[in-house]
Amino acid sequence: MTDTVATKYWHMLEDGRVQCDLCPRHCRLAEGQRGLCFVRMNRDGAVVLTTWGRSSGFCVDPIEKKPLNHFHPGSAVLSFGTAGCNLTCRFCQNWDVSRSRQMDRLADLATPEAIAAAAARHGCRSVAYTYNDPVIFHEYAIDVAQACAAQGIRSVAVTAGYVCDAPRREFYRFMDAANVDLKGFSESFYRKLCSADLGAVKDTLRYLVHETDVWVEITTLLIPGHNDSDQEVEALTQWIATELRPDLPVHFTAFHPDWKMRDVPATPPATLQRAREIGLRTGLQYVYTGNVHDPEGGSTYCHRCGALLIGRDGYELTHWGLDENSCCRSCGAVCAGHFDAHPGEWGARRQPVRI
Repeated sequence: MTDTVATKYWHMLEDGRVQCDLCPRHCRLAEGQRGLCFVRMNRDGAVVLTTWGRSSGFCVDPIEKKPLNHFHPGSAVLSFGTAGCNLTCRFCQNWDVSRSRQMDRLADLATPEAIAAAAARHGCRSVAYTYNDPVIFHEYAIDVAQACAAQGIRSVAVTAGYVCDAPRREFYRFMDAANVDLKGFSESFYRKLCSADLGAVKDTLRYLVHETDVWVEITTLLIPGHNDSDQEVEALTQWIATELRPDLPVHFTAFHPDWKMRDVPATPPATLQRAREIGLRTGLQYVYTGNVHDPEGGSTYCHRCGALLIGRDGYELTHWGLDENSCCRSCGAVCAGHFDAHPGEWGARRQPVRI
């Protein structure tokens, strides 16, 4: 099994370099040079992916950890990623993987068929491409998704949404759900802290919501003093409610000091609760808090009558108030999402897996 495969989203430049056209960064690469993502490089005048079949590890998680609260709640998901990333977030919570430049840390070699078989063996309803961004291992992720689909296993992208139009359209033909990190709601935040631009992420969200059947949830990590003002949270939630859909679940999660922002304090729970209140007030139907213990903020309530639909304490489900048609048992309102007649029973377990 080789870990290098050909790619198609690139073109030759007049000066002999090649330009990668996978993401809006458009890295221009001389022979032997790697892009900022580290895993795509110019080899013999073409862009190749250098991490096909190689992962930073596999783990069976609760689907709520992705976080996805409206996509087969209580089910197990097989999670994996590779090295590298196409953003440079100074606050990255997975920096040991996303900023890795050591290929030998990718200890697990696995074909797409082996991953699909492992997911089936462990009773996983889906496979998640996560830890770093699946955008950069586009070809590997698609191959895995096709192998999983053949066994009735769904695919979940956990992504920053920083990708160009053509590869975006190809990639999401093979995805069933996505949690998109909307990291902030100002261009200055994206430029200064992520070396990216907000507009491209908005384009991905518009495409997913209005042009595909992919189930979408959105996560924003609230960082004290950087993207947690009432004004920015209100602008973000209003944009989602009006430009996307008010029934998209939105997760406000807590930052903890990490990577290059160890001098910034952890997010107070009150900040998350305030953001949730703002989101509900601006018209969003499902707003959650995350990375803190907050059973109320982690639970799902009917947008019409307020009845408890899915109780959660961390990753444990404590109540199920949906009928067999995914409707509120109290008033009959439909709860948006993908639900089974009965919730899964995976719970809060985290189980490392060798392929």
